[in-house]
Amino acid sequence: MGDLKFAYWVPNVSGGLVVSNLPQKTGWDFESNKRYAQIAEEAGYDYALLQTRFIASYGAENQLEAITLAAALASVTKKINLISAVHPGLWHPGVYAKMIATLDNISNGRAALNVVSGWLKQEFTGYGEPWLEHDERYRRAEEFIQVLKSMWTEEKTTFKGDFYRINEAPLMPKPVNGRPPVFQGGNSKAARRMAAKYSDWYFMNGNTLEGFKEQMEDVKSLARDEGRENEIKFAVNGFAIIRDTEEEAVQLLRDIVSNADTKAVEGFKEAVKEAGQSSKEKEGMWANSSFEDLVQYNDGFKTGLIGTAEQVSDRIIELKKIGIDLVLTGHFHYEEDLKRFGEEVIPLVKKKESELEIKTPSATY
Repeated sequence: MGDLKFAYWVPNVSGGLVVSNLPQKTGWDFESNKRYAQIAEEAGYDYALLQTRFIASYGAENQLEAITLAAALASVTKKINLISAVHPGLWHPGVYAKMIATLDNISNGRAALNVVSGWLKQEFTGYGEPWLEHDERYRRAEEFIQVLKSMWTEEKTTFKGDFYRINEAPLMPKPVNGRPPVFQGGNSKAARRMAAKYSDWYFMNGNTLEGFKEQMEDVKSLARDEGRENEIKFAVNGFAIIRDTEEEAVQLLRDIVSNADTKAVEGFKEAVKEAGQSSKEKEGMWANSSFEDLVQYNDGFKTGLIGTAEQVSDRIIELKKIGIDLVLTGHFHYEEDLKRFGEEVIPLVKKKESELEIKTPSATY
């Protein structure tokens, strides 16, 4: 296993990464996100993940569209890779393949995407698109990825699926460094099957080590059946609170939760019933999330990135040992907390990784 990679959630929606009324110093506008991207790049982050939202949810009244903002951030950064989240159904895959190829060209090979099947029904019906049942949304997402890959690699693309038709369509220029990486989340069986077949990276909501291991083993097994066991990497979401003492970090967590925007959290809980709970097996994204879990809307508290820099770096090494390749972080006061994580935690993780390699030079994690 190679060195761990780090990504951060771009707060391109208002309200930050927690559904709480506790005052936080986090902006959603371009100027704020420009600063955060430059801080993250300087601090050692490898990726920035831009959310896709079109209609207010979890209290986020304002949203900046992901790939448009990614293009703007590409012009003010030099190294960091930009992952734009996208909803199949709201975008045509041929058009989106062109957009990502364009972003890849103007950023010198730093474009990536996160394919999100969609859980907010109003986003689709509000824009006049049909609302599909859970597993059908994943089938559409699978076709979406197939079209993208073909457009990026073939001279011309012809595709005849249940959701998309492409007829001898060219795409030039191609992405500059081959095919941009495809990220994907989702905990359901449909999501895991899609990851095993088509995605390069599988994002997991916050969880325990045992929870992560169960998901990873299942996806690996499915990927093995597809002949792709060595082609998929694993990423986890975690909300990071780094303070001088564990007590200070835990107290901030308590304050965030005790000041939760109850109405927004309950509204989010109701909306995500269209996600994992509506899958055939009644499992998946948010199916078993508690009220506290939903205050950080991707279950980020569960991952345990809360404490001193030493404690959090130790936790991240535990994640590496079970096979995690990338850690995605959200923060409270973005400017200072993002910088602190980069300056204090990332170097410690890299040091511990080196020590781990020295102790077990032939081990496979």
